[in-house]
Order: sequence, then structure tokens, then C-alpha cells
Amino acid sequence: MLTLILAAVTSLQAQRVETGFLDRTVTVGGATYRYEVYVPANYASQPRWPVILFLHGAGERGADGLIQTNVGLAPAIRQNPARFPAIVIFPQVPTDSQWVGAPADAALAALAQTQKEFRTDPARVYLTGLSMGGHGTWYIAYRHPELFAAIAPICGWVVDMDRFRGSVPVVPAENGAALPALASRLAKLPIWIFHGEVDGAVPVAGSREPAAALKAASANVQYTEFLGMNHNIWDAVYGSDEFARWLFAQHR
Repeated sequence: MLTLILAAVTSLQAQRVETGFLDRTVTVGGATYRYEVYVPANYASQPRWPVILFLHGAGERGADGLIQTNVGLAPAIRQNPARFPAIVIFPQVPTDSQWVGAPADAALAALAQTQKEFRTDPARVYLTGLSMGGHGTWYIAYRHPELFAAIAPICGWVVDMDRFRGSVPVVPAENGAALPALASRLAKLPIWIFHGEVDGAVPVAGSREPAAALKAASANVQYTEFLGMNHNIWDAVYGSDEFARWLFAQHR
């Protein structure tokens, strides 16, 4: 009887997992990157959880590992946790960097580390980001479409723009024209693109053009343009029940 009780207590302790926004680090190429991972309060209630990898914008770059949870998806989760029943990863780009090269590799390493640490569903892994993170969403998805069940780039871009010259292109030059190559590679991946009609930070063409290329390739793509809205459309997107229902309905 004592053995059974001890076994039950041990099993219960093993099931207890810290929840909320948790501090984590990952090392890539000898550099350490901080990130946050959100674990739902009812984590113990499900055997496996969907995973969302969120990429922040240029204003949240740094090394504190926290500021990236102040804009975008994290505030939406705090406001309505029930809308996002998932484990969510919030990596951070160093100052003066973008979601290309080593920072993109660090984001993927944080994803892999999270999948090892928690009970996750490999068939329901999603990628989304805003502004510079929208660009990063395209960049990572183009290189690793097999990882994701769906992606949602918000006010991002594919073809280089003046503000971020010098970045690694989403589509390597040797792969040909960027938009047709993108459409060909991502044609089978469910994609929902968002942009504001009068975006003053990232021209709306940054989303219109890849949306048109994907539609021309008969890809599984939706494009929503917020009429009369400027750069911050992410609050509307992440605050939408319709978006959350679509996202979690996608399976790889």
C-alpha cells in the first residue's frame, strides 16, 4: 500500500508543470538567446498541445528576453487566454538584427527545445509574426515549410525594401524570381496574410504581391486587408475569434 501511495505521489509530482510565461534560453553558434514560453494554466488537462512560434517586430529587439511579450500575441493571450489554447514561444532578435541567419536559427532552436520540454503536437505547429516578424515568417517558412501546419504573416514583406536593406533575402537569388519561387514552395501550406491598407511603415504591396503570387499558383491562401488602417493591425488579428478558429483547425 505504501509503495502504491508513493508511486501515486511521484506520478502526480511528475505531472506538475510550471505554467504562465516562463523564462528560457537557447544557445546557437556559441551565442545565448533569451526567449519566453507561454504554458496554459490547464496544461495538465491535455496529452498534447498545439504550438505557436511568434516573431516580434523591430521595436522589440534586444537582449532582455521580455519586451517581445509586450506587443502582439502575448497581450492578446493575457486578455483572453481561452482564445489561444496552445504553448506559445516568444524568441527575441538582438538589437540591429532581423529574423534571418542566426536569430532565425535561434527561433527554430527555441521551438525544438520547447517541443522536447513540453507535450506538444507535431502536427499542429504554427508560425506567425508582425512587421519585421512578418518578414521573418516568410523567411523561416520558405526554408522549413515541413515544420508548420499554417503560417500567418502580418504586415510583412517578401521582396527587400529600403528600410531593411542588407537583410538576407526570403528567397535566395539562385532560386530565381522571389515571388514565383515563394508561391511554388509554399503552395500547399495554409496561409493567411494580413495588412493595413494605409500602412505607413511597411507598404501594403509587401503583402498584396505575395498574396497575388500565391493565388495565381492556386495555393491555400487567404488575404485580409484592413481598410483605412495603418501599421498596427495585429491587435485586430490576434483579438479575432475567427482567426484563432482557423489557425487551430489546420493540421499538418
